Amino acid sequence: MALSDADVQKQIKHMMAFIDQEAQEKVEEIDAKAEEEFNIEKGRLVQQQRVKIMEFYERKEKHIELQKKIEMSNLQNKARLKTLKARDDHVDTLLEEARNRLSSIADDPSRYQKLLEGLIAQALFQLVEKECTVICREEDIDLVKVAIPAAQAKLKEATNVHCAVKIANTYLSRCAGGVEVTSCNGRLRVVNTLESRLELVARQKLPDIRVQLFGTNPNRRFMD
Repeated sequence: MALSDADVQKQIKHMMAFIDQEAQEKVEEIDAKAEEEFNIEKGRLVQQQRVKIMEFYERKEKHIELQKKIEMSNLQNKARLKTLKARDDHVDTLLEEARNRLSSIADDPSRYQKLLEGLIAQALFQLVEKECTVICREEDIDLVKVAIPAAQAKLKEATNVHCAVKIANTYLSRCAGGVEVTSCNGRLRVVNTLESRLELVARQKLPDIRVQLFGTNPNRRFMD
């Protein structure tokens, strides 16, 4: 039975509507797939950039933290050096005060003469020569004359060596006291002035002086 034109047009419209529906669904499927892929790629890129930003700021934080540590270390070093300098200045002040007090030792003649005797004897023991010359302050000549025989006796008793000792025609200047003893035409010399003895004692006792003034260093690992 032949279809009428109306039926043919109806079927064509139905087929066209079906094709349009299929096409629309396909378009929606493609759009959804594209949207999904877009979101996935966008998420990947966002995450990638987020990681880069986080790594950048982590590096920046580490750099800032390192700079803070360096600055703190520099400040601590400056403070430590300032403290050490203040301590050294204080020790120097004490030593300078001790030097200024050296001149008062000669104010007690009997005590000072005993000291000269010991200083001369010590020099003779260091030299152990048969002839020596004592250089002293001009105002100490009389005390040195008395001290020399006692010093000679000590050397003789200990070493059985007699040392002929004379007093030099030159004198110690700008000196608080003590003597210098020479031998072999000045080639051998023992400096036993009060200043030299103070310097020697200061070097030997400096660690003990620092402990008494500032306490034991907590960072010191070895005590000898």
